[in-house]
Amino acid sequence: MSIAFIGMACALGLSALGSCFGAGAAALSSVGAWKKCYANGKPAPFIMVAFSGAPLTQTIYGFLLMNFIRSAYDADPTRQLLYLFVGLLGGLAIGMSALYQGKVAASSADALGETGKGTANYFIVIGIVETVALFTLVFSLLLLQ
Repeated sequence: MSIAFIGMACALGLSALGSCFGAGAAALSSVGAWKKCYANGKPAPFIMVAFSGAPLTQTIYGFLLMNFIRSAYDADPTRQLLYLFVGLLGGLAIGMSALYQGKVAASSADALGETGKGTANYFIVIGIVETVALFTLVFSLLLLQ
C-alpha cells in the first residue's frame, strides 16, 4: 500500500467531514429560524434551504482533489510524501472552510428569520468563505503539477 492512498482518503474524508458539520450547523439554525417565523406568524423563507446546503460543495472539492492526486500518482517516495501532505492539508483546509461556511450560514439563517432582510448580503459572505476552499483546491492542483 502506498501513503499516497492515505492522502487521497484524507482529501475526500476531511472535506466530507467538514461538510457534514457545516451543513448540520446551518440546518439546525434554519429549522430554529423557521420555528421563530411560524411562532410570530411571519412567512418562513424557503431560501434557508440553500443556507443549509451551502457547505456540501466542499465534499465535491475534496473528491476532485482526491482525483487530482490519483492522476498525478508517481511511485517516487518523495512524491508519495507530497501526495500525503497535499491530501491531508488540502482536505483539512477544505473541511474547515465547510465548517465555517456552515457557521456563517447558521448566523445568516438566524438573521434572515429575525429580520426578513439581507439575503443577498448573507450569500455574499457565504461565498467569501467558499472561496477559501476553491483557492485550496486550485493551489493544491498546482502543487501536484
